Amino acid sequence: MSESEFQRIVYYVKSKYGIELGHKRTLIEGRLENHLVRNGYTSYNEYMDEVEYHPNSQEAKNIINVLTTNHTYFMREPEHFRFLKENVFPQLRIRESKDKDIRTWCAAASTGEEPYTLGMLLMDYFKLAEGNWDTTLLATDISTKVLKFAIEGKYLAEQIAPLPNVWKKCYFKRKSEEEYQVTDELKKQVLFREFNLMNPLPFRKKFHIVFLRNVMIYFDEETKIQLLNRIYDHMEAGGYLFIGTTETIDKSRTRFRYVRPAVYQKVI
Repeated sequence: MSESEFQRIVYYVKSKYGIELGHKRTLIEGRLENHLVRNGYTSYNEYMDEVEYHPNSQEAKNIINVLTTNHTYFMREPEHFRFLKENVFPQLRIRESKDKDIRTWCAAASTGEEPYTLGMLLMDYFKLAEGNWDTTLLATDISTKVLKFAIEGKYLAEQIAPLPNVWKKCYFKRKSEEEYQVTDELKKQVLFREFNLMNPLPFRKKFHIVFLRNVMIYFDEETKIQLLNRIYDHMEAGGYLFIGTTETIDKSRTRFRYVRPAVYQKVI
């Protein structure tokens, strides 16, 4: 891979997806080299010609699947789920008692573990509340590959091991000795969609809860601030934003109020 080819790929991924790969040359080469050989490309430039000049081609859709890492698991960073159950849900139950509509966005759905965890938590809490609450949540990702896996909703026994036993019984069907399937009830709770966080947010209604965990590690500071400002404008007053516990926000440049590590709130 020549320097100009490397910079071409870096620029394309940054401009289209906001992801900064300027220090990931080894990763790019490692992931693209075999892909190019398998698909008959003679150079990285030939591959990028296909990606850039044919934006609706499979290659253009697939480049992000090849270059990004999607690592997640059920109940990841459990302190966030405890905070939701003990602090956020009781507030929303009172504030939204008239409309009974809780709007949640999981902005990096990956293979589905995070949105399904949120779905189970919401269903468990609000099915005990009076009346019929709408707790359907939106789960988005730029990778069509992981979204396909998430929508299918099949997981190994070791993957669902961190979940409470009652959730395993209520929300999963055993398909074999090692494989479990998400129930139709839980599937209906999560609406999966492909979405690029660099695009304008198209949502008509504002969110009460946004999970943006372990995404901004791929963005530079300016991209992060611009994204956070767009999200702030699409949240209800008093809404909560959750980021990854290893991530940080420059509090002097965002309108969010710091609540606790990795938890922020839109000022009421």
